[in-house]
Amino acid sequence: MASQAIFEQKQKVVEEITNKIRNCSSLVIVDYKGMNVADDTELRATLRNAGVEYRVLKNRLVKIAMNNLGYTQFDADLNGTTAFAFGSNDPVAPAKILLEASKKYGKITVKSGMVEGQPIDHAGVLALAELPPKEIMVAKVLGMLQAPITGLVRVLNGTIAGLAIALKAIADKQENN
Repeated sequence: MASQAIFEQKQKVVEEITNKIRNCSSLVIVDYKGMNVADDTELRATLRNAGVEYRVLKNRLVKIAMNNLGYTQFDADLNGTTAFAFGSNDPVAPAKILLEASKKYGKITVKSGMVEGQPIDHAGVLALAELPPKEIMVAKVLGMLQAPITGLVRVLNGTIAGLAIALKAIADKQENN
């Protein structure tokens, strides 16, 4: 009877993990071996402030959830002291914060991750961390889209201004005659 309750509880946890993986914009898997409580608390606060959920979960249960979703490439990373950072708003935030933390504390090792459902390896997580935040990327794209329009407006304004100057010169010349 008790083993049935434990089994059902674990199934519920696997379902919760499956939903988190399915609904996150990014996921970063790290080894946090050697982190002390103070550093871990500071890291968690930084991640929380960025809208990133950071959790230590049982590797076996995460493996079941990942396999249920068809992600078997993470099996090798699901061993030892493993933590998971789930990003929801900014897909770059978990990778960027955890990479900075690995440099600052020297105890975190990035294993792998996922962005918008696409698995990425260690190098992919590092490349993701180098990207600017989503808001800056959107602003750059908008700036690039606006640049041709702004140029066109300047040309048209210049042409109109030139025409106005020419007409004024003609009018002044006729007045003098």
